Amino acid sequence: MIREAIVKLANKEDLSYEMAEQSMDEIMSGQATPVQMSAFLIALSMKGETIQEITACAKGMRNHCVKLLNDREVLEIVGTGGDKANSFNISTVSALVVSAAGVPVAKHGNRASTSKCGAADVLEALGVKIDIPVQKSEEILRQTGMCFMFAQNYHLSMKYVAPVRRELPVPTVFNILGPLTNPAGATMQLMGVYEEALVEPMAKVLSNLGVEKAMVVYGQDGLDEISASAPTTVCEVRDGKWYTSYELTPEQFGLERCRKEDLAGGTPEENAEIARRILGGETGPKRNAVLLNSAAAIHIARGISMEEAMEEARKTIDGGRALAQLESLIRLSNLGE
Repeated sequence: MIREAIVKLANKEDLSYEMAEQSMDEIMSGQATPVQMSAFLIALSMKGETIQEITACAKGMRNHCVKLLNDREVLEIVGTGGDKANSFNISTVSALVVSAAGVPVAKHGNRASTSKCGAADVLEALGVKIDIPVQKSEEILRQTGMCFMFAQNYHLSMKYVAPVRRELPVPTVFNILGPLTNPAGATMQLMGVYEEALVEPMAKVLSNLGVEKAMVVYGQDGLDEISASAPTTVCEVRDGKWYTSYELTPEQFGLERCRKEDLAGGTPEENAEIARRILGGETGPKRNAVLLNSAAAIHIARGISMEEAMEEARKTIDGGRALAQLESLIRLSNLGE
């Protein structure tokens, strides 16, 4: 099937859902050759991926993913990366706040590829053991309302395409598939994207994939997060359908707009220190960025206003619950080691 797909893509023709999904299946099962994978990914990128093609590729990748079993609705907070902003790990710190506020979070992430520090890197620097069996992550999620799923332990089939991706000097559809392939089947999601043109399409893809409640966001200063230093473009999904698009600003919530540089991160150790200071109650631009993103996730999950969600996020940090959540993750992930 991938051979036929390459011919269609070379002629700038869109793929059917079935052809795109089957082509991804051939890639993820190791049936496609490296040359075929490369041709498919480059031709798809040059043509421009449709919503249907992205949905089908995500479904094909999900079909080969190790599943984390859970019996409740969980939320994912994740960005595509690739924004080249080198900000600190806003979504990872926000995940701790949101889960401590009572919203179950199954965070999915990896080590850094385009930045100095990915979600896995900062959690490891904080003392969380990231390379743990799936069953242990399931138990931690049950006990704490949060777990971290280290991507390489769940997407084993990526071994077939990883060498090809490393050699390609341009982004491909895989740059946006990670946030669309949560192993816990998250039905709620706060997803950041690296360019504004992706906001509405990604919201529609999430809807197609069965996500019930979501916000797709792009900070207009280039962040794949809700920004504390610029307006943020938002597209929201409610009840599994595209709902509305709008803009958020820090000033709407009584927060002072900062400079983009104020959100800068560094090495895993430096970002771990930033995270501990925020969770310990330190105020300033970095905390504001975490408050904005945490509030959005709580708003998605509970259907309350952003203002109410912001107050809940504040109370969670200031009451020490978010820091306690981190300590629980550290303790339980290292238990028995």
